[in-house]
Amino acid sequence: MKVKVNGKEAYFTTSGREIDQSQPTIVFVHGSGLTHVTWVLQTRYFAFHGFNTIAVDLPGHGDSEGPPLKTIEEMADWMATLLNVLEINKTSYVGHSQGCLVGLEFAYRYADKLDLLVLINGSLSMKMNPELLQLALDKNHKAVDLMMDWVHGPLGQVGGHPVPGLSHIGMGNQLVSANNHGTLGIDFGACDKYENGEIAASSITQPTLCIIGKHDRMTPKKVGIELARKINNSQQVIIEDSGHMSILETASETKNLLKKFFKENS
Repeated sequence: MKVKVNGKEAYFTTSGREIDQSQPTIVFVHGSGLTHVTWVLQTRYFAFHGFNTIAVDLPGHGDSEGPPLKTIEEMADWMATLLNVLEINKTSYVGHSQGCLVGLEFAYRYADKLDLLVLINGSLSMKMNPELLQLALDKNHKAVDLMMDWVHGPLGQVGGHPVPGLSHIGMGNQLVSANNHGTLGIDFGACDKYENGEIAASSITQPTLCIIGKHDRMTPKKVGIELARKINNSQQVIIEDSGHMSILETASETKNLLKKFFKENS
Protein backbone atom coordinates (compact mmCIF):
# COMPACT_ATOMS: atom_id res chain seq x y z
CA MET A 1 0.00 0.00 0.00
CA LYS A 2 1.06 3.60 -0.54
CA VAL A 3 0.05 6.76 1.27
CA LYS A 4 1.43 10.28 1.39
CA VAL A 5 3.56 11.14 4.43
CA ASN A 6 4.93 14.68 4.56
CA GLY A 7 4.12 15.01 0.87
CA LYS A 8 6.11 11.91 -0.18
CA GLU A 9 4.87 8.45 -1.12
CA ALA A 10 5.37 5.93 1.68
CA TYR A 11 5.08 2.20 1.07
CA PHE A 12 4.12 -0.46 3.58
CA THR A 13 2.72 -3.96 3.40
CA THR A 14 -0.15 -5.40 5.41
CA SER A 15 0.39 -8.99 4.20
CA GLY A 16 -2.62 -8.62 1.92
CA ARG A 17 -5.10 -7.72 4.66
CA GLU A 18 -7.17 -4.58 5.03
CA ILE A 19 -6.49 -2.44 8.09
CA ASP A 20 -9.23 -3.11 10.63
CA GLN A 21 -9.50 -0.31 13.20
CA SER A 22 -11.07 -2.73 15.70
CA GLN A 23 -7.89 -4.87 15.77
CA PRO A 24 -4.59 -4.17 17.53
CA THR A 25 -1.75 -3.02 15.28
CA ILE A 26 1.93 -3.99 15.09
CA VAL A 27 4.39 -1.92 13.07
CA PHE A 28 7.62 -3.57 11.88
CA VAL A 29 10.66 -1.37 11.15
CA HIS A 30 13.71 -2.70 9.28
CA GLY A 31 17.43 -2.12 9.73
CA SER A 32 20.01 -0.06 7.85
CA GLY A 33 19.79 -0.27 4.07
CA LEU A 34 17.04 -2.90 4.21
CA THR A 35 13.29 -2.97 3.44
CA HIS A 36 10.01 -4.47 4.61
CA VAL A 37 10.97 -7.71 2.84
CA THR A 38 13.10 -8.74 5.82
CA TRP A 39 9.90 -9.26 7.87
CA VAL A 40 8.08 -11.52 5.44
CA LEU A 41 8.52 -14.64 7.60
CA GLN A 42 7.02 -12.99 10.71
CA THR A 43 4.33 -10.56 9.58
CA ARG A 44 2.07 -12.96 7.74
CA TYR A 45 1.35 -14.99 10.88
CA PHE A 46 0.16 -11.95 12.83
CA ALA A 47 -1.82 -10.58 9.88
CA PHE A 48 -3.92 -13.75 9.90
CA HIS A 49 -4.22 -14.01 13.68
CA GLY A 50 -6.05 -10.89 14.73
CA PHE A 51 -3.54 -8.07 14.18
CA ASN A 52 -3.01 -5.31 11.68
CA THR A 53 0.59 -5.69 10.53
CA ILE A 54 2.34 -2.70 8.96
CA ALA A 55 5.84 -3.47 7.68
CA VAL A 56 7.24 -0.20 6.38
CA ASP A 57 9.83 0.90 3.88
CA LEU A 58 11.43 3.94 5.49
CA PRO A 59 11.88 6.93 3.13
CA GLY A 60 14.41 6.19 0.39
CA HIS A 61 14.15 2.43 1.00
CA GLY A 62 12.39 -0.12 -1.18
CA ASP A 63 9.24 1.40 -2.66
CA SER A 64 9.09 4.50 -0.45
CA GLU A 65 9.98 7.79 -2.08
CA GLY A 66 13.28 9.39 -1.03
CA PRO A 67 15.37 11.01 0.09
CA PRO A 68 16.38 8.90 3.11
CA LEU A 69 16.02 10.57 6.49
CA LYS A 70 19.31 11.59 8.08
CA THR A 71 18.60 11.12 11.78
CA ILE A 72 16.97 8.54 14.02
CA GLU A 73 14.83 11.32 15.47
CA GLU A 74 13.42 12.15 12.02
CA MET A 75 12.61 8.47 11.46
CA ALA A 76 10.71 8.27 14.76
CA ASP A 77 8.72 11.37 13.84
CA TRP A 78 8.02 9.92 10.39
CA MET A 79 6.62 6.75 11.99
CA ALA A 80 4.29 8.83 14.17
CA THR A 81 3.12 10.81 11.14
CA LEU A 82 2.44 7.61 9.19
CA LEU A 83 0.30 6.31 12.04
CA ASN A 84 -1.62 9.59 12.11
CA VAL A 85 -2.25 9.33 8.36
CA LEU A 86 -3.58 5.80 8.87
CA GLU A 87 -5.69 6.99 11.83
CA ILE A 88 -4.01 4.51 14.16
CA ASN A 89 -3.85 5.97 17.67
CA LYS A 90 -2.06 3.09 19.40
CA THR A 91 0.38 0.47 18.15
CA SER A 92 2.90 -2.10 19.19
CA TYR A 93 6.35 -1.71 17.67
CA VAL A 94 8.85 -4.34 16.47
CA GLY A 95 12.24 -3.10 15.28
CA HIS A 96 15.42 -4.72 14.03
CA SER A 97 18.93 -3.21 14.35
CA GLN A 98 18.59 0.46 13.27
CA GLY A 99 14.85 -0.08 13.70
CA CYS A 100 15.57 -0.61 17.41
CA LEU A 101 17.11 2.85 17.70
CA VAL A 102 14.04 4.24 15.94
CA GLY A 103 11.89 2.24 18.37
CA LEU A 104 13.67 3.66 21.40
CA GLU A 105 13.20 7.21 20.14
CA PHE A 106 9.58 6.53 19.13
CA ALA A 107 8.87 5.20 22.62
CA TYR A 108 10.53 8.26 24.16
CA ARG A 109 8.71 10.82 21.99
CA TYR A 110 5.34 9.09 21.54
CA ALA A 111 4.81 6.96 24.65
CA ASP A 112 1.06 7.59 24.42
CA LYS A 113 0.98 5.81 21.04
CA LEU A 114 2.85 2.67 22.21
CA ASP A 115 1.39 -0.58 23.60
CA LEU A 116 4.23 -3.14 23.46
CA LEU A 117 7.83 -2.95 22.27
CA VAL A 118 10.12 -5.59 20.74
CA LEU A 119 13.77 -4.82 19.99
CA ILE A 120 15.61 -7.43 17.90
CA ASN A 121 19.42 -7.33 17.70
CA GLY A 122 19.43 -3.86 19.21
CA SER A 123 21.62 -1.61 21.34
CA LEU A 124 21.52 1.74 23.13
CA SER A 125 23.83 3.25 20.52
CA MET A 126 25.37 2.05 17.27
CA LYS A 127 28.73 3.70 16.60
CA MET A 128 29.96 2.67 13.15
CA ASN A 129 33.42 1.61 12.07
CA PRO A 130 34.78 4.78 10.39
CA GLU A 131 36.11 2.90 7.36
CA LEU A 132 32.83 1.04 6.81
CA LEU A 133 30.89 4.29 7.23
CA GLN A 134 33.04 6.07 4.64
CA LEU A 135 32.74 3.20 2.16
CA ALA A 136 28.96 3.35 2.52
CA LEU A 137 28.91 7.15 2.14
CA ASP A 138 31.02 6.75 -1.02
CA LYS A 139 28.43 4.22 -2.32
CA ASN A 140 31.24 1.67 -2.62
CA HIS A 141 29.76 -1.81 -2.98
CA LYS A 142 32.47 -3.14 -0.70
CA ALA A 143 30.44 -1.65 2.17
CA VAL A 144 27.56 -3.97 1.30
CA ASP A 145 29.85 -7.00 1.08
CA LEU A 146 31.45 -6.20 4.43
CA MET A 147 28.06 -5.61 6.04
CA MET A 148 26.67 -8.92 4.80
CA ASP A 149 29.69 -10.81 6.14
CA TRP A 150 29.53 -9.00 9.48
CA VAL A 151 25.81 -9.31 10.20
CA HIS A 152 25.47 -13.04 9.54
CA GLY A 153 26.35 -15.67 12.11
CA PRO A 154 27.54 -19.22 11.44
CA LEU A 155 24.11 -20.36 10.24
CA GLY A 156 23.81 -17.57 7.69
CA GLN A 157 27.41 -18.00 6.52
CA VAL A 158 26.92 -21.64 5.51
CA GLY A 159 23.44 -21.31 3.99
CA GLY A 160 20.61 -22.16 6.31
CA HIS A 161 17.91 -20.46 4.26
CA PRO A 162 14.47 -22.11 4.61
CA VAL A 163 13.94 -21.83 0.85
CA PRO A 164 16.15 -24.30 -1.05
CA GLY A 165 18.61 -22.60 -3.40
CA LEU A 166 18.62 -19.22 -1.64
CA SER A 167 21.31 -17.84 0.62
CA HIS A 168 20.98 -15.32 3.43
CA ILE A 169 24.03 -13.38 2.30
CA GLY A 170 22.92 -13.31 -1.34
CA MET A 171 19.41 -12.17 -0.45
CA GLY A 172 20.70 -9.47 1.89
CA ASN A 173 23.17 -8.23 -0.72
CA GLN A 174 20.37 -7.84 -3.27
CA LEU A 175 18.09 -6.01 -0.81
CA VAL A 176 20.73 -3.46 0.21
CA SER A 177 22.04 -2.99 -3.34
CA ALA A 178 18.52 -2.21 -4.60
CA ASN A 179 18.40 0.99 -2.53
CA ASN A 180 20.11 3.45 -4.87
CA HIS A 181 19.72 6.73 -2.97
CA GLY A 182 23.00 6.41 -1.03
CA THR A 183 20.70 4.90 1.58
CA LEU A 184 23.15 2.66 3.40
CA GLY A 185 25.62 5.46 4.08
CA ILE A 186 22.87 7.80 5.29
CA ASP A 187 21.48 5.07 7.56
CA PHE A 188 24.89 4.28 8.98
CA GLY A 189 25.45 7.99 9.57
CA ALA A 190 22.12 8.28 11.41
CA CYS A 191 23.00 5.34 13.65
CA ASP A 192 26.47 6.73 14.34
CA LYS A 193 25.07 10.12 15.42
CA TYR A 194 22.28 8.85 17.69
CA GLU A 195 23.00 9.62 21.37
CA ASN A 196 19.63 9.50 23.16
CA GLY A 197 19.40 5.72 23.57
CA GLU A 198 20.10 5.49 27.28
CA ILE A 199 17.69 8.28 28.18
CA ALA A 200 15.03 6.85 25.90
CA ALA A 201 15.43 3.32 27.27
CA SER A 202 15.19 4.52 30.87
CA SER A 203 11.89 6.27 30.06
CA ILE A 204 10.11 3.17 28.73
CA THR A 205 7.42 1.60 30.93
CA GLN A 206 5.65 -0.59 28.35
CA PRO A 207 6.29 -4.35 28.38
CA THR A 208 9.38 -4.90 26.24
CA LEU A 209 11.08 -7.93 24.72
CA CYS A 210 14.75 -7.81 23.67
CA ILE A 211 15.82 -10.61 21.31
CA ILE A 212 19.59 -11.12 21.18
CA GLY A 213 21.72 -13.22 18.83
CA LYS A 214 24.47 -15.17 20.58
CA HIS A 215 26.78 -14.75 17.57
CA ASP A 216 25.83 -11.14 16.80
CA ARG A 217 28.93 -9.12 15.84
CA MET A 218 27.13 -5.91 14.86
CA THR A 219 25.38 -5.46 18.21
CA PRO A 220 27.12 -8.08 20.40
CA LYS A 221 25.31 -10.06 23.06
CA LYS A 222 26.69 -7.91 25.89
CA VAL A 223 25.23 -4.69 24.42
CA GLY A 224 21.88 -6.40 23.85
CA ILE A 225 21.84 -7.41 27.50
CA GLU A 226 22.81 -3.86 28.50
CA LEU A 227 19.88 -2.53 26.46
CA ALA A 228 17.43 -4.90 28.16
CA ARG A 229 18.71 -3.96 31.62
CA LYS A 230 18.13 -0.26 30.97
CA ILE A 231 14.42 -0.81 30.24
CA ASN A 232 12.03 -1.34 33.13
CA ASN A 233 9.59 -4.22 32.72
CA SER A 234 11.70 -5.83 29.98
CA GLN A 235 12.67 -9.41 29.28
CA GLN A 236 15.54 -10.76 27.21
CA VAL A 237 15.93 -13.92 25.15
CA ILE A 238 19.18 -15.09 23.57
CA ILE A 239 18.91 -17.12 20.35
CA GLU A 240 21.79 -19.57 20.41
CA ASP A 241 22.17 -20.09 16.64
CA SER A 242 21.75 -16.51 15.47
CA GLY A 243 23.96 -13.66 14.38
CA HIS A 244 22.67 -10.13 13.81
CA MET A 245 19.98 -11.16 11.31
CA SER A 246 17.72 -13.12 13.66
CA ILE A 247 14.62 -12.21 11.66
CA LEU A 248 16.01 -14.17 8.71
CA GLU A 249 18.67 -16.56 10.06
CA THR A 250 16.40 -17.96 12.77
CA ALA A 251 13.09 -16.73 11.39
CA SER A 252 10.84 -19.41 12.89
CA GLU A 253 12.34 -19.11 16.36
CA THR A 254 12.04 -15.33 16.20
CA LYS A 255 8.40 -15.62 15.10
CA ASN A 256 7.65 -18.01 17.96
CA LEU A 257 9.22 -15.62 20.49
CA LEU A 258 7.03 -12.82 19.12
CA LYS A 259 3.93 -15.04 19.29
CA LYS A 260 4.63 -15.90 22.93
CA PHE A 261 5.29 -12.29 23.90
CA PHE A 262 2.16 -10.92 22.26
CA LYS A 263 0.01 -13.75 23.63
CA GLU A 264 1.24 -13.12 27.17
CA ASN A 265 0.80 -9.34 26.97
CA SER A 266 -2.31 -8.84 24.85
